[in-house]
Amino acid sequence: MIKALMIEKLQGTHSASIQEFEETRLAPNELKILIHYSTLNYKDALAITNKSPIIKTYPMIPGIDFAGEVLESLHPRFQQGDLVVANGFGLGEKIMGGLATHAQVPAEQVIHLPTKFTPKDTMMIGTAGYTAMLAIIALQKYGITPDKGPILVTGSNGGVGSFAIRLLTKLGFYVVAATRRIEEEEYLKKLGASEIIETDSLIAAGKPLQKERFAGAIDNLGGNVLVNICAALKYSGAVASCGMAVGLDFNASVAPFIIRGVGLLGIDSVMRSYEQRVYAWSILESLLTKEDLTPICKEITLEEVIDKAHQLIGGNIRGRLYVNILRENRH
Repeated sequence: MIKALMIEKLQGTHSASIQEFEETRLAPNELKILIHYSTLNYKDALAITNKSPIIKTYPMIPGIDFAGEVLESLHPRFQQGDLVVANGFGLGEKIMGGLATHAQVPAEQVIHLPTKFTPKDTMMIGTAGYTAMLAIIALQKYGITPDKGPILVTGSNGGVGSFAIRLLTKLGFYVVAATRRIEEEEYLKKLGASEIIETDSLIAAGKPLQKERFAGAIDNLGGNVLVNICAALKYSGAVASCGMAVGLDFNASVAPFIIRGVGLLGIDSVMRSYEQRVYAWSILESLLTKEDLTPICKEITLEEVIDKAHQLIGGNIRGRLYVNILRENRH
């Protein structure tokens, strides 16, 4: 039997519940995996709460990432017993996702677990930490180095933001964290942030070109926040855009791009090549220790996911939530 969080749409009514069902309900695929850990990401929360049309096919198990053990493989890259991590490529949207005890997925979604990490470690990092790493790699490729000046991180209390701060600090950057929850200043400074500013200061419409403040930025909010970041970047600066919590609109002037030569770098964590995923995880493995993960992450059970999804959408979750699925498999 499989235990999972299942989202259904019956007669136009959206529902999410914990269910148990036969394995035959999962469509056959190249890999059959026993899931050890998964996570609750913002995208999963949008799907569970029906705040955005994330799900493309019903019924659906959400969960855009997971880590576990290969039970059966039809692909030469993987053998029974291999520990693996998966994310993207429609997982939790078009293909049954990771908030379940088992998964059957295409091999293209999966890479071997980094040697230093356990399945628990990889899901403490999860898509959030992986996305933060992709954003940092993009900024580095653009030429952003610690000597160029401060790096702004928005949505700094969330998973991507928290990991971005920790990783940037380890790489020697001066980090400015933007938050709406100033009471979290101690948490953000423990992660490595050198300066804390109010997110609201970035929301109001500003001039097309503002004072040059940041060499680079990692933005999880979009909307006017992203517009104002572009206007406040230094010459040849860049912002890595990987979120839209404030909005999808980008009503900006071209002035920062033409006059200051700044870059707007889109960060997609879903369709990356096998080589890009392996590379990003290898850098995460080299930078992060288990001690880095604990302050950012909190473990929850599958039964807690629905309630936590509503809290996440409401902006009431700090850092990362990872889900102990191994506990369900032991029952």
